[in-house]
Amino acid sequence: MSGQTHEDAELASRAFGERMRELRAREGISQDGLAHASGMHPTSIGRLERGGREPRLTTILSLAEGFGVEPGELVNGLDP
Repeated sequence: MSGQTHEDAELASRAFGERMRELRAREGISQDGLAHASGMHPTSIGRLERGGREPRLTTILSLAEGFGVEPGELVNGLDP
């Protein structure tokens, strides 16, 4: 993987994490609450929000269910 591709993936992961935080704030849900609603571990939620983990499609689908939104709301218009 080229250095630029790696950097792009990191930027995209951070942008995704920022979107998660925005949605959590809007919905008034804690990380633990989101973890419970999405069937994920709270540690995973924290890693995703910090951009330390690139989400898989199944993760995005689980998070969307936990938030009660369409999956596109998590990714549409992200600007890494």
